Amino acid sequence: MSDLGRKSVGDQVSQTVTPDSQKSTLDKASESVTSAGDKVAGSVQPGDSKSTSQKLSDSTRSGGDDASDSSKGYLQSAQEGLSNAAGSVSNALGDLANKISNSTGDKS
Repeated sequence: MSDLGRKSVGDQVSQTVTPDSQKSTLDKASESVTSAGDKVAGSVQPGDSKSTSQKLSDSTRSGGDDASDSSKGYLQSAQEGLSNAAGSVSNALGDLANKISNSTGDKS
């Protein structure tokens, strides 16, 4: 059973375990809207007025959201690190090319 205005845990599990390839575009859009609404409702509903199943569902989703945000942070850090490394290599190759060019230009 779900709290008023909330998705039932069964609906949430069903939507999660059903592959997107088996869902219509309308189903995906509907899930997106209702999931966003449920997320908002869960964040504004006081914990003491939630059923046990809704508390569990909200805490599980919160952990998933935290993990998702954390993994995005790790990915962004890795991309920045690779970008900085590529920039350093590019600068080093540019400096080497300048030195080679200057050394051959001095001999002429």
